[in-house]
Amino acid sequence: MISAEEYRQIVSELLDELPEEFFRELSGGVIVSEALVIPDYARGNDLYTLGHYQIASGIRQIVMFKGSFDRAYPRADMAQARVLLRGILRHEFRHHLESLAGVRNSSSLEAEDEREKQAYLARHPDKEGDSGSRG
Repeated sequence: MISAEEYRQIVSELLDELPEEFFRELSGGVIVSEALVIPDYARGNDLYTLGHYQIASGIRQIVMFKGSFDRAYPRADMAQARVLLRGILRHEFRHHLESLAGVRNSSSLEAEDEREKQAYLARHPDKEGDSGSRG
């Protein structure tokens, strides 16, 4: 498992790879959280939020969740973590760029994420008495 310092270093280096235009209106920047985040629709400990693009009170921000990364990829070394984190960051930046462009259609990343969520739910039927929520 990579350390918190190594995780932050990799994220910082990956941000340096991106064009300046990607950061337009990303007023909250990219932050690293130590949190382990399980989506409220998860049916067990098999699904984690690795990154999240959010707009709150007019502030656009990307949050990267190291706790979730550690749970999903406990054996990742620095090289593996770099590849994985590059994909996660670019996913979140695509959300940001599509949001700026006003893209909300069936080919958007938001729509793709919803299709993946529905496929997950179809593979993991709700158990009797289990709402699937995580508090």
